[in-house]
Amino acid sequence: PAADAAFSTPAWRSINTIRALAMDAVQQANSGHPGTPMALAPAAYVLWTQFLKHDPRNPDWLDRDRFVLSCGHASMLLYALLHLTGYDLSLDDIKQFRQWGSATPGHPERGHTAGVETTTGPLGQGVGNAVGMALAERLLAARCNTADMTLIDHRTWAFASDGDMMEGLASEAASLAGHLQLGKLTLVYDDNRITIDGSTDRSFSEDVGMRFAAYGWHVYKVDHGNDLEGIAGAMQAAIDASDRPTLIILRTIIADPAPTKRGTAESHGAPLGAEEIRRTKEIMGWPDEAFYVPDDAREHMGECVARGAEWFAEWQRRQTAWAAANPDRADDLARALEHALPDHWDATLPMFEGVDGLATRQASAAALNALSQAVPTLIGGSADLAGSTGTELKQGGLITATESGRSIAWGIREHAMGSVMNGIAAHGGFRPYGSTFLVFADYMKPAIRLAALMGLPVIYIFTHDSIGLGEDGPTHQPVDQLAMLRAIPNLVVLRPADAHETRQAWRVAMERTDGPTALILTRQKLPMVAAETAVAAARGGYILFDPPAGPKAILIATGSEVNVALQAAQALLADGIPARVVSLPSWELFKAQSAVYRESVLPADIRARVSIEAASSFGWERWIGDEGEAIALDHFGASAPGEVLFEQFGFTPALAAEAVRRVLARRNG
Repeated sequence: PAADAAFSTPAWRSINTIRALAMDAVQQANSGHPGTPMALAPAAYVLWTQFLKHDPRNPDWLDRDRFVLSCGHASMLLYALLHLTGYDLSLDDIKQFRQWGSATPGHPERGHTAGVETTTGPLGQGVGNAVGMALAERLLAARCNTADMTLIDHRTWAFASDGDMMEGLASEAASLAGHLQLGKLTLVYDDNRITIDGSTDRSFSEDVGMRFAAYGWHVYKVDHGNDLEGIAGAMQAAIDASDRPTLIILRTIIADPAPTKRGTAESHGAPLGAEEIRRTKEIMGWPDEAFYVPDDAREHMGECVARGAEWFAEWQRRQTAWAAANPDRADDLARALEHALPDHWDATLPMFEGVDGLATRQASAAALNALSQAVPTLIGGSADLAGSTGTELKQGGLITATESGRSIAWGIREHAMGSVMNGIAAHGGFRPYGSTFLVFADYMKPAIRLAALMGLPVIYIFTHDSIGLGEDGPTHQPVDQLAMLRAIPNLVVLRPADAHETRQAWRVAMERTDGPTALILTRQKLPMVAAETAVAAARGGYILFDPPAGPKAILIATGSEVNVALQAAQALLADGIPARVVSLPSWELFKAQSAVYRESVLPADIRARVSIEAASSFGWERWIGDEGEAIALDHFGASAPGEVLFEQFGFTPALAAEAVRRVLARRNG
């Protein structure tokens, strides 16, 4: 609309308030993305005031609609919406955009700002998160709703950009959503055809609508970003067409209605500039005043508070009646939302008594299926590798478009698997797990990192953990993946030495609720080495063997290499060299122990140390010090049987013992 009476309506006064706040916050911070919030302000206004079921005073209400801003660079759009609709986000918070300690960081962060459902910014991740939230809603509704009572009934809405459409992750997630027919998922695609480098014509010319139609989505188009009636019509159509997910392609003009930077890449990732902002506000009929919020816009948008309170109160009445009629389900739901485990949840975990040897992936499969009987919220699957990773549940059935089972056939979609699991965990009510070969953790790295950043209790099951997998060769033999995973803050990595340590690793994973956990498991069979001591694996590191007279050296190992260390220690002892063996399945858990405990396991005065791990030596200096030696794999593997590769690459008891002798010889001058 031009600067005339059209801009004087409550709707347009509210929309232009969002635009003005975005311009002013980015300008004051001298950093940010003003163009996309300005372009999407009309669509956001329509969604948040007419369709989104939310309660600003109860932002964590279970049956609220979920809103995901996948184009997280447009964070000022979300912050303006939260402020104007009555969430706990003040105008002073807006003024502190992108500043130290503010509630308005550069990209939205879950747990940091009330009303932010998930951490977004890396493009495509929000699309995957939204798919996970929609899937969780369907599964939770199937568990809670009864023939005469509906407790769970909400939708997931997401805004996505051209960049999201280009990222392969969004394609994987959209394909899965179409296959599962997630009808309560609506994705609004901001088709502004501008990226940081310029027009999308430079790199992107596909028909996105045809692509999503092929995935099985409904597709609607709105030809102008300022067409409020057209936007509302498309959103209503998405609600009415609940048999499949919906894509709304919204043609917008970035930075609308800025006079010179409108429609240009200049408005994407930089402030508009004082003069451009002044002229834009003049077009909008706005005073030349920073952070101006007119009373009528605040009052109009603030109506969301009363409307949300009514929704919430009505749901509370339903919830009270439902809980009274279904006390067991109510108790299960409350525990699930708090990540509380059932009483005696670990009683059925296998003890592996009388077993001579077992691959840790097999031990994990036994533990997982035992746990699934005790913990009904445990859901997940593999990236088309269930037989290899041991992750298909024997009960509950498959999750399909028509069946709400417990096993998820992720397909060969590792990127989406990681992101969708984050969405499931962020929604609440389930403990998701996903599995693939360790080497393919690379595909999942961005989602793993975000799970750690958000503190989501996601479980990763990574098998085929070393050259021990054998003949598949270096393309499938992980070398650098352990170092990569260990470098991620708030991710706990466990590489157990045998079935007994694997049992303890699953205990750690299930009890951990403030971040993700990765289990690193073997393809090959391992001997039982830690039957009586494995309980200490939960501390991350412990003494597995100590010589009678006290150690002069320490062998430290993880996973399959722990047995190599034990055999080396026996050979050394026969030669009169007493060496301790320390199993170190989790660096993160061991670092979290007290200094006294760490000193008891790795005494500072025993500096003759040798580490053994069939992976990169990166990081091992922390445990072996400057005088120690790492038996590691700082190169790629080869195609041959696993036992041959261990021999050829030096992971043998004889060479480990020789390394200890070398370290001691150097220390003795």
